[in-house]
Amino acid sequence: MAENPLNRPEPSESGNQETEGAKSDIMPDVTEKPKAEPNADNKKKRFPKLRRFNRHRNWNTKRYSTLNTFLLIIFPLFICSMAEINQAKEALPFLKLLVNRPSVVFFDYIIAGLIFILLLLIFKIGWIASAVQSFIYMALSTVELFKYNTNGNHLILSDMKLAKSVKSLTSFAYIKITWRLILAYIVVIAFVLLVFYLNPKIHPSPVKRIVGSVCCIAPFIALVIFPSFYQPVYSFFGVDTTDASNDILLKEKFKQNSFLAFLVETASESYANRLVEPENYSQESIDEIMQVDVEGGHDFNGGEKPNVIVVMSESYADFRVFDQLDDRIDDSIYSLFDKACEEGHSGTIITPTYASWTVRSEFELILGLPVRGINDPNMPQRELADRVQPALAQYYNTWGYNTAYIHPFQGTFYGRLNKYPNFGFDKLMFHDDYEGTSDFDVDVDYYGTYVDDMTVFNQITKLINDSDEPLYVHTTTMQNHQPYDQGDQDEFGNYLTWIKHTNEDLEVFLDDLEKIDEPTLVFFVGDHFPSLRGETSVYNQVGITSENCDVLYQQKYLLWSNYDADFSTVPDQQVSFFYMPYVLLNIIDAPRDEFIQTMMNKMQTEPVYSTSYDNSTPRDPDLDMLTYDRVVGELYSTSPVKPDPSDD
Repeated sequence: MAENPLNRPEPSESGNQETEGAKSDIMPDVTEKPKAEPNADNKKKRFPKLRRFNRHRNWNTKRYSTLNTFLLIIFPLFICSMAEINQAKEALPFLKLLVNRPSVVFFDYIIAGLIFILLLLIFKIGWIASAVQSFIYMALSTVELFKYNTNGNHLILSDMKLAKSVKSLTSFAYIKITWRLILAYIVVIAFVLLVFYLNPKIHPSPVKRIVGSVCCIAPFIALVIFPSFYQPVYSFFGVDTTDASNDILLKEKFKQNSFLAFLVETASESYANRLVEPENYSQESIDEIMQVDVEGGHDFNGGEKPNVIVVMSESYADFRVFDQLDDRIDDSIYSLFDKACEEGHSGTIITPTYASWTVRSEFELILGLPVRGINDPNMPQRELADRVQPALAQYYNTWGYNTAYIHPFQGTFYGRLNKYPNFGFDKLMFHDDYEGTSDFDVDVDYYGTYVDDMTVFNQITKLINDSDEPLYVHTTTMQNHQPYDQGDQDEFGNYLTWIKHTNEDLEVFLDDLEKIDEPTLVFFVGDHFPSLRGETSVYNQVGITSENCDVLYQQKYLLWSNYDADFSTVPDQQVSFFYMPYVLLNIIDAPRDEFIQTMMNKMQTEPVYSTSYDNSTPRDPDLDMLTYDRVVGELYSTSPVKPDPSDD
């Protein structure tokens, strides 16, 4: 029977003292008894219970050394299992994964074990290492839980770039604290408290700590950076490495790998797709690409420059493409949009994103370049060089236009306030409820959670009336952004109600433009299909898979004018988002340079260039090199922006 430690002689503050050679890897620190500090007697009197408890924990380190060793060994298995169970909301999916794909679960355990050993080598105290890893794993699994329940997309490590915008993200997310979530945290906290009470410690020498840490870190670096290492590793453990070219394929990969292996494998994929300088990138290569005959005589149809209004409507999509939903979509939902299309012109274009990452669509419309040209980052603006960019607003400026960017949300979200001043807009107009600031000079109304589309339309109308020069505006609305839980119907029913409201506001806006004695061209399109929740979403109800998901990247658009605009030059076939700025230039008969002419020629030969829509299309080295040159390169291509030779 184990001897009661309270009947032993009182140990020193650092625990039971032994010789260095007699130490095991798990036992208390051995140090000399510290010298008495001033008021030490007072401290003893003030915290006697705490001192007795700490002495007891120090005895537990040695007394339960075997149990402590066992707890440290099983902890990686425990925290892996709890993280998977937490993100899946129940244990059954994890048990199925364990039965059907045990090698993937074993891969997760090895990764967790390496992380835990590294933390032990850093802290040397078991409960601190387990607490840190528990916090990381449970936090990630909870973010995955809320993210998937919010928009049906899974967490990848690059999403962490939005951590600074957590205040904004909470307004988007469906955050629901359930008893299952609370129970999972209680179980994890109880395990950490047990480890805290039993107090396992390790005492490696400095050399062992350094060597061990390097041995733990090296596999992670290799798993992300070196294909020759991670490809056979993933293959050995059966981790799915299918090229996830769109969000639907990502979901299918998640089902194969589950949460933890998915995070690691997508990190490798993200690094492999990082932006690098194209092979043979040079002034000569760019000149060769742009050896085109520039068509002359483009003078805005005799000199009358129309206002150009680009409205990128948040999450606007036409769900009539799904026959299965005919009984849920009333004719009145889209009737006003159809009426506007009959008055103007409509067609279908290919968006670079689905359900989220609005800035992908924004990148293509504002810069006239494909996100595929820089390897499809979720947040392409973060790839841009910190300098003036040759965006479309720069061209309009050189033609005597006033230019404005309007977004009824925080300027800091997606870093717009830092990046968009480089795009050449004369005005950047944001509306930030969190900070209580607004650049709008019209009355701001709300519909649901966000600013009503009519407020944005009124702001555009006011800019037109206040401007003595023709106006180019890009606006990204917010009204129809998730969450869609506000209203009397289910999520999809509420969404359709909001879309109907947008169409009603659009009709009023177009009527207002009819009364303005200025030629005005409007391009209206949704940035992507909406984010709809997890397993219960309408996308699952209509049977969307990677085999038929192309429809989610097809967006119907509207071209409308209050003058006799010539829409005969608009392509009949589907084209990618990034070509539409050049379609607008054709309609208004704007001047061209070699770059614009090159892009117009490309629109004929490579009309759709989108990984998400069709990853079977080969890479176009010309489009890739031009995109690289204009956003991060040396600006060898013709541009309204000339680099300052004094810049380094």
